[in-house]
Amino acid sequence: MIFAAPWVLLALAALPLLWWLLRVTPPAPRRERFPAIRLLLGLTAAEETPARTPWWLLALRLTAAALIIVGLARPVLHAAGALAGDGPVLVVVDDGWAAAPDWPRRMRALDGALERVARAGRRVALLTTAEDAAAAPPAISPLMPVAELRRRLAAIRPLPWASDRAASAAALAGWHGGGVLYLADGLTDGPGWRAFAAALARLAPVTELRRAAPDVTLLLPPRAEADRLVARLARPAGLPAARQAVLAQSGDGRTLARVDAAFAAGATGAEAAIALPPELRNQLSRLVLADAAPSAGGVVLLDERWRRRPVGLVSEGALGVETPLLGKLFYLHRALDPYTEVREGDVASLLKRQISVIVLADHVVLDGPEHDALANWVQKGGLLLRFAGPQMAAHPDSLLPVTLLEGDRRLGGAMSWSKPAALAAFASDSPFAGLAVPPDVRVTRQVLAQPDAALAAATWARLTDGTPLVTQAVRGAGRVVLFHVTANADWSDLPLSGLFVDMLRRLVAVANGVSGGERGGQKLAPAQIMDGFGVLGPPPAVATGLTAAELANAAAGPRHPPGLYGPAADRRVLNLSANLPLPVAAPAVGTRVEPIDAASAEQPIGPFLLALALALLAADLLVSLRLRGLLLARAAALLVMALVTAAMVGAAMVAMAGSARAQDGPWPQGGPNPALQTRLAYVVTGDAQVDAVSRAGLQGLADFVNHRTAAVLAAPAGVVPGQDDLSFYPLLYWPITADAPTPSEAMVTALNAFTAHGGIILIDTRGGGSGAGFAPGAASALERLGQGLAVPPLAPLTSSHVLARSFYLLREFPGRYVGETVWVQRDQDRSNDSVSPVIIGANDWAAAWAVDGQGRNPYAAIPGGERQRLLAYRFGVNLVMYALTGNYKGDQVHVPAILERLGQ
Repeated sequence: MIFAAPWVLLALAALPLLWWLLRVTPPAPRRERFPAIRLLLGLTAAEETPARTPWWLLALRLTAAALIIVGLARPVLHAAGALAGDGPVLVVVDDGWAAAPDWPRRMRALDGALERVARAGRRVALLTTAEDAAAAPPAISPLMPVAELRRRLAAIRPLPWASDRAASAAALAGWHGGGVLYLADGLTDGPGWRAFAAALARLAPVTELRRAAPDVTLLLPPRAEADRLVARLARPAGLPAARQAVLAQSGDGRTLARVDAAFAAGATGAEAAIALPPELRNQLSRLVLADAAPSAGGVVLLDERWRRRPVGLVSEGALGVETPLLGKLFYLHRALDPYTEVREGDVASLLKRQISVIVLADHVVLDGPEHDALANWVQKGGLLLRFAGPQMAAHPDSLLPVTLLEGDRRLGGAMSWSKPAALAAFASDSPFAGLAVPPDVRVTRQVLAQPDAALAAATWARLTDGTPLVTQAVRGAGRVVLFHVTANADWSDLPLSGLFVDMLRRLVAVANGVSGGERGGQKLAPAQIMDGFGVLGPPPAVATGLTAAELANAAAGPRHPPGLYGPAADRRVLNLSANLPLPVAAPAVGTRVEPIDAASAEQPIGPFLLALALALLAADLLVSLRLRGLLLARAAALLVMALVTAAMVGAAMVAMAGSARAQDGPWPQGGPNPALQTRLAYVVTGDAQVDAVSRAGLQGLADFVNHRTAAVLAAPAGVVPGQDDLSFYPLLYWPITADAPTPSEAMVTALNAFTAHGGIILIDTRGGGSGAGFAPGAASALERLGQGLAVPPLAPLTSSHVLARSFYLLREFPGRYVGETVWVQRDQDRSNDSVSPVIIGANDWAAAWAVDGQGRNPYAAIPGGERQRLLAYRFGVNLVMYALTGNYKGDQVHVPAILERLGQ
């Protein structure tokens, strides 16, 4: 045990003087009756000798005084040793992406260490090792008291990029204090680690707070294969075998697949295949680590590069078209099939389904229905890819990017002076830029474009003699592209090379609004940016746009944070892990290393001692009054018990307030006191996407309620039943996920107590009207999660129920989806004012209510659109009114019976 204010103990020297002052107590008054004044005659006036204070009362008073002195000295049990060194302390905090998974625990560990610094009276400075959101490099702050540093640390959040070790090493070169307190994330974070470690070693002594083992998992961009996506994970070496679940989610937060990746002991990588039908695969928008704490390193956003685009090959049905090595479509099939969904048929059948690219191999499009249908499809955004051949050379049509000269050009042969031509390097503004041109590819025959001023701008690839190989033209929202050679090996060696596959992949990537390819060098502005916990939000002011080519090679940072870039119809993603070094465990660099995995064992006991001293002084007061005859014994005993109890309760409250200082906040999610304003709450599921939808949904509902009613709702709160006090909230929204863990006994007890005392739980399985189609496994998960809950007998919600009339008159209760029955309590329970404590549905109300940072509704209401969303908001208003006011409109339900009774 130590004393944070040891100088106070000097007051113990005054205890002998206090003993001398307290050892005498005036005698108790005595009532004398005498008949008359004459009886006083003959009495001698003698001075009374005061009685001495009983030894046990004197000991009681001395003990109380000693407890006050010791309590004011701020004793701390199990106190850690003081930080090494003298003078100011530099606090170095790793605030990159790897710090996010255990950020609250890291802050608690740092707060405990700062308490030791404060006890020593040392001043501090702060250095965070990642560039801040304003793109400022790491820099050491001015010296400040520990209390001021705590306020700064409360505003710091992990950032969605790695720490800048080189810049941090440069900042450390300017420090000349007396010690370093380093809160490490346990990773090297790139090649600058050696310089950073050397700079820290120069500043010894260094106290390092770190994990016992840097168990950080990084989710890498998946690998696209023909029939699946392969999720890839990375972690530092040397860790034991483990399994990690990965969720494949759509843009509206639905989990379409869950797979497990297995790490072998000591392995740094793991993979898991995600096999989905093309229609579902094309709906994927993100991969998320399921069992890990929220972090930017645990989320990978997906764009069109990971989707199988539908490509149609127009087949004329002629015999021998698909002859191996000779057929028109043979090489196209082999090149496109691993990366796209290839469909084959005539133009009419292909256009009946959604299609991104239509390929015509030496197919003449005559004027008529086929020509009009293709032209209209291109105008709406399709990409028409055409290949030349004898038919096109003899009969060029109007659906071409350039005007062709009649006939074809032959290069080489027995009757020609020319030689087969090679391909020239691709221009920087071509979608083929960066592809290596094989030296052995030769073109022996081609169709030629009529020279004009626009031909150069329309050319994406050319031969070494300058003649076009690939030309293109924009038609409305779409594009027409022409290869001036055949799709088989008749006119060139191109279909036999790997370049042919790469060129086709690039062309598919620019089709039908696929991000970035057709924009060339145009900048894609940041649209939604990920924070350190993997949640998307508005971009900061310093974030700048990137071209599609730059996005593929950019490293995440404050000017190019991870997230979504480009307009809504043409989004491209930049992922943190795309160009990030794989996680490597960093060796300890501290003179002294302290693990942050266990909570601090320090326990201040000063408040308990002061409370005990107050209880003893209260007892002394009552005993003194009793000895003087001013207090009855029975009343004294009762007052002593009351005062002692009050003192102990006060001590407990003081201790709780003291321990709460090192936590994120005394209230759920570190937010404000929920007793000061009315708030809705949602159950935190641990799924970052689901929790974000819940929060956005309740925020949107609160805004709607505030505008349409007299109720005033503050921002919603996320709560963990069994850990957070639920009594502050009238309505609790609980979204059910298929992989939700079984509730603990504490959670079940808290939920049952919440409903028993008037709270309402809205349980939403988010399945909509298609059974398990929108939320597979949620219905069975509800059965598992609700085993211990006190759910009353239920009945379908009808328009005659109070909930359907508490504000709006409703006949249906849709959310984002419609069609599912909403269930409420069947029988009236007068003990709860006949209010249903549990409401169960599957219409995904939070997604219908949700609003983003710009006040927009990010999730479509299916199938009714905005009219359905309005009804969902009205149902939400009725829910809030039902939760706030109970059954106050119950009489309206019984109006017909009342009127009948009154004879009207």
